[in-house]
Amino acid sequence: MQNITQNLLDWYSKNKRDLPWRKTKNPYYIWISEIMLQQTRVEVVKVYYERFIKRLPTLKDLSTIPEDELLKLWEGLGYYSRVRNMQKTAKTLIDAGKNNLPNTKKELLNLPGIGKYTAGAILSIAFDKPSVAIDGNVYRVLGRYYAIGDSISKGSTYTIYEQRMHKILPKRQSGDFIQSFMDLGNEICTSKSPKCESCPLQKECKAKKLNQVGMYPVKDKQKEKKIEERSVFLLVYKDKVAIQKRKSTGLLASMYEFPNIQKTMSTIDIENALFDKNISYQYVSPVGDAKHVFSHVIWYMKGYIIELKKPLDNYCWVTKQQLKNEYSIPSAFSSYLDYFLKR
Repeated sequence: MQNITQNLLDWYSKNKRDLPWRKTKNPYYIWISEIMLQQTRVEVVKVYYERFIKRLPTLKDLSTIPEDELLKLWEGLGYYSRVRNMQKTAKTLIDAGKNNLPNTKKELLNLPGIGKYTAGAILSIAFDKPSVAIDGNVYRVLGRYYAIGDSISKGSTYTIYEQRMHKILPKRQSGDFIQSFMDLGNEICTSKSPKCESCPLQKECKAKKLNQVGMYPVKDKQKEKKIEERSVFLLVYKDKVAIQKRKSTGLLASMYEFPNIQKTMSTIDIENALFDKNISYQYVSPVGDAKHVFSHVIWYMKGYIIELKKPLDNYCWVTKQQLKNEYSIPSAFSSYLDYFLKR
């Protein structure tokens, strides 16, 4: 066994975090945690994980829950395609007569939303099968340890890291080994201000020896995100506000949102538009600006509350209580949701 392997396993045995999904070998629960941990902080995931498995303790439960309720359960985690794919996978397996996830890489990779990392993590952690699982933590730890100069922005670089992992992957304790990267990357080998003096790999880490830790892993410069300016409308009638459902494809697919347009409008612009459409209203008032960053686009929003004299057709009119308990509003609109709930 190579030094890096034993050092990581020894460090993990003494320093592993107490996380709820580490108290089970149930592949379904391991899968849920791995999907939730994508793009989300561990402390946030803890709360969502406990609530999710309480409401949906089995694969069959996930397959049958209504989509709106499922999205509400996921509300705040973002990247909603993740949970939609989870339900697709659950339905696929249940329809095939299976009550849990399969234990082969080929079968896992054929399921919606399960990529190489998730498949490797499930096989190693839930089934104790030595399997490579490469995420941002692995790229960071191995990239620094071996001073790998190939950019992780390129798909071909995955093979380089995969080969490194195969060489150091233990035949036993593969689950602990994979999770040691998670903990070391989170606690010690962080992207910013890494704690090299506390790292179990510091003596043999090439980046540390070269005093170039900040240079690894190598990444290409990211493309600039697209900018969109939007006007968001809180259409209010008595104690209700209008929401609408987005299209079933694309960004925030099938999510509920406050009416909005990809255009910046002033109060006068809105009042003129209401007049042109013969819409009766009490007042129009700005409620502040907001910004939300997606993976490929940034929304700059201006919000307005419009008190109507009668409700408009083609909208779903809901109360504060319904917004809290029944409908999932994307975090992009969180500041406007908070405004209405506190109103």
